[in-house]
Parts: sequence; structure tokens; C-alpha cells
Amino acid sequence: MPERLRLFRLPGFSARTIAVGYVTVSLLVLAMFAGPLWYTWKITVEGVRTELLQTDTERLSRLFASNGPGALSVAIEAQTSGTYQGVGRLMLFMAPNGVKLAGNLDGWPKGAPENTSPCAANIMVDGVPQRVEMIHTVLPGGYRLLVASNLNRFEQLEKLFVRGLLGCAAAVLLVAVLGALLFRRVMLRKVDSISQTTSAIMAGKLTQRLPAPHRGDELEMLTHTVNGMLDQIEHLVHSVQDVSNAIAHDLRTPLTELRARLEELSVTRPAEEETYQEIDAAINDVDRVMAIFNALLRLAEIDSGTRRGGFVPVDLARLAAEVTEFYLPVAELNDVGLTFAPQGMLHTVGDPLLLAQALGNLVENALKYAPAHSQIMIGARRCGELDIELTVADNGPGVPEAERARVVERFYRSDASRGTPGVGLGLALVSSVARLHGGVLRLEDNAPGLRAVLCLNVPRVAM
Repeated sequence: MPERLRLFRLPGFSARTIAVGYVTVSLLVLAMFAGPLWYTWKITVEGVRTELLQTDTERLSRLFASNGPGALSVAIEAQTSGTYQGVGRLMLFMAPNGVKLAGNLDGWPKGAPENTSPCAANIMVDGVPQRVEMIHTVLPGGYRLLVASNLNRFEQLEKLFVRGLLGCAAAVLLVAVLGALLFRRVMLRKVDSISQTTSAIMAGKLTQRLPAPHRGDELEMLTHTVNGMLDQIEHLVHSVQDVSNAIAHDLRTPLTELRARLEELSVTRPAEEETYQEIDAAINDVDRVMAIFNALLRLAEIDSGTRRGGFVPVDLARLAAEVTEFYLPVAELNDVGLTFAPQGMLHTVGDPLLLAQALGNLVENALKYAPAHSQIMIGARRCGELDIELTVADNGPGVPEAERARVVERFYRSDASRGTPGVGLGLALVSSVARLHGGVLRLEDNAPGLRAVLCLNVPRVAM
């Protein structure tokens, strides 16, 4: 990573970072509140001070205009006599010849304005430098009036204001630090709980789950999501174990038979005709093993989603009719009726080979368990804008409701089907094809028998 980008890298997400960020944000909020407040305070105080100076100046000017210099001198002396202790008004009334007539300033101060606009300046008052705001007024006849106000007049009040802000800042900082420490402690406790749970799962205890709080907050939602993920992982691990056991069990039988035949041929050295019979039986055993592996590869290909790239427009009604025609001779041999009842044109998109194989697997299952003189009905209908149902209903023994969720698992075979040919991958492949097409495989009662519904969720297309 370049050094420039490294300098602007955001801090990591940790309890300490969140605690420091919480304190920093609290102080920033306080500063955003106190800054405008302090600015407003300064502007208000300065405006009030200038307004008071202008009011005093106008009042004294009116007194001079109405009663003359003598009355103004008496008023200024009465107002300033003994009042200046660094907080009162500073006034100076001078005659046209520069003689002081009244006021608490000894003379015209250096830095005093020559114009009549309010201004601030540093002057000496009783030998002490003071920062004041002054207004100079030229009265009729050449008289001059200087009215000033000490800028430090509100210094004590400003100090109290600043102390209040600092006290608020200290209180906010204390609460922020305590809140950050509490938040960090709670977060570390949650992280520790997650760490302990994941460590137990890594040690092989797949049943461990995160403790779920019942507060209805985001943490509870995250906990439920993680626990759901752990449930799925546990299910997949057990499924892999079951599939491994099933593969070992289903492959052991044909391989054992194959080895027994080959060993018998090697020991007995039978006649040529019997030898070829045993070779044909061995080929059948190898074909069974190859069929299992081909089915597993087909399931892996479907589950990976790579077959979705081969979706093309397909007419499911025509496809179902072709599947019915293909299995009709087998149904006649088994003395089973096989009919197809389409409901309209079912143009959609999908993988025609997989859909035909899935529907064929359902028909094969129905033919395998349907008794003689029974009826198998194949149906196809559209349930909505996107949903299409392909159904295969038979009058066989059906599947107990308790086993319907398991018969779609790979290599699962109920006790009733152990005596029939197969390896338990037919319905698993149908379920995978349904998921590939955004649907699901449902098994329902047909009273009597089983009704297998292949639900697809694919868009409608024009053909």
C-alpha cells in the first residue's frame, strides 16, 4: 500500500477505537454547541456595550442643547464622581480652548478618536492602562464630549461563562469516558462470547450456538443470522457424513459382488460360456458403480449453478408429452395406465435435458411402486406469471409424511424401498433441478398414493 494511502487509512473497528471515537464525537458535539453560543455571547455583549455608549452620548448631547454647558458639566460630575473603579463610565467634557469642564479623565487621552465613530483604544486611566471603547462627539460652539466604556467591564461575567462551559465540557467528557468504557466492556463481552462459541465449534462441538438476547435489536438479528448459518453448516457436515456412509454402503455391495465373481473365476476356471456370463454380471456391477458416480457428478454440476448458463426457451407441455410417450411402453408392460393432461401452452426458459430427466425420474418412481391396473397422471399447468407446476400422481403406497423431507436427500432410501433397484439419488436430482430453476419439489398425498409436484419459478417467454 502506498505511504500516502496508508496515512489516510481509517482506524480499525475495535472496542478501543469505538470508545475513543465516542469520546471524540461527544467533545465535537460540545464544541459545536459552545462555539456558536460563545460567538453569540461576544456579539451580544459588544452590541449592548456600543448601544449603551450611543444612548449616553445622545442623552448628554440633548442635555447640552437644551440647558447649556453648565447643566452638562453638573450632570457629568454627578454621574462620574466617585464611580470609576475600573467598571463604570469614563467621561470627559472639554471647552473649545481645551480646558476640562467635567469628567473623571484628567485630560484628553492619547489614542482617542478624532472622528465621531465608536472605536476601541488603549488609554491610561490613573496611571493604569485600560482597553476601552469610546465615542467622540463635537458639540455646538466647539465643545467636545468623550464617553468611554471599559472593555473589561464584563470580564467577570465572561469568566463565569467560560467556567460554565469548561464545567460542561468536563462533565460531558466524564460521561463520555464512562459510557465508552461501559460500551467497550459490553462489546468485549459479546466478542468473547462469540470467540468461545467459535472455538468450541472449531474443536468439533457443532451443536454450540451463540446466546441470543431477547431485546429485538440489531445484535439479536445478527445472532439469529449467525446461528442460522451454524445450523446450516451442521446440517451440511452431517449430510456429507451421511452421504459418505451411503456411498460406502452402496458401493460396497457391487464391488464385493464384482470381487467375488472375479475371485470365483480365478479359482474355478469354469467353462467359456459360464465365464462370459460372469463377465456380463461383472460389467453390470461396474455399470452400477459408474451410474452412482455419474449421478453424483450431475448433482454437483446442478448444485454449482453452471447449468443455468444453458437455459433456452422450452415448451414444458410438449416436453411432458414427450416424456409420457417415452415411458408409455414401460407402463403398458407393467399393466399401468399413463396419461398426460396439459393445461395450455407453457412456454418458459430452462434446461430441457435436466427438466426431462427430472420429470422422467418422477415417472420412474411412480412406475416402480404403482400396483397393476393403477393409474399414473402427469399434469402441467401455470400457477402465475412465473410459477409452473409439473405433477406426477400415482396410486402406489405413497411416502409417510414423516419421511417426505428425507426422501429427497441423497442416498436416503426408506425401509420399504430397500428391496427395489436404485441408489436413492433420483428424487435428490429432481430437487436439485427444481432449485436450479428457482423452485422446489413437493410431495403430497394422492389418497391413495403419492403426488409429486415439481414447482418451477421461471419467466414466461414467447416462442
